[in-house]
This record gives sequence, C-alpha cells and structure tokens, in this order.
Amino acid sequence: MSQANATIARHLHIHGRVQGVYYRQSMIEAARRLGVRGWVRNRSDGSVEALAAGPAPAVQVLIDWARAGPPAARVERVDVQEADAAQLSGLPAGFDRRETL
Repeated sequence: MSQANATIARHLHIHGRVQGVYYRQSMIEAARRLGVRGWVRNRSDGSVEALAAGPAPAVQVLIDWARAGPPAARVERVDVQEADAAQLSGLPAGFDRRETL
C-alpha cells in the first residue's frame, strides 16, 4: 500500500480561542469535504478535541486547517498524536460533533 493510500488516525487537541468562534462546525465542514471520518468536541477547559481518520494526505490537510481554524479563531497550538485502537472503536461513518467533555 502506498503512503498516499494509507489510512491514518490522529487525535488532535486544539488550544487558544477556539470555542464560540464556529470552530467545531467549520472543522466538520472541512473534514466532510476531505472525506475524513471522526468527531470533534469542546473541552471544559476551553480547548477543542478531535479525532480524524482517513487517507494520510486528507488527514494532514485537516491538521493543517486545524492550526488556523475559522477566521474568528486564534489557535495557539495543536497537539497531534497517533490515535490508538481504543479511540477508533465506534468511529462514525462521517464526521460528527460530540458532547463537551
């Protein structure tokens, strides 16, 4: 399998002014355009968390998008880690919003 066809999964933790600025919905729209599966949710500490899975190039484009976010967002940093098997259980067919954790 070529690297371009490889499916990868990444767990993202986005910090900065990322709540109340249309960040989650914008990420959902970007992920769906890219064909990336997963979810996004607000965290009670003011950050946003996401899980993205799909073709490596598409997931990387979404990670790059996450570093900027929508116009009103002020992203300070995005922590990216490989997702583990437990995080992938119950992964939606599309890209969904989850409840705040």
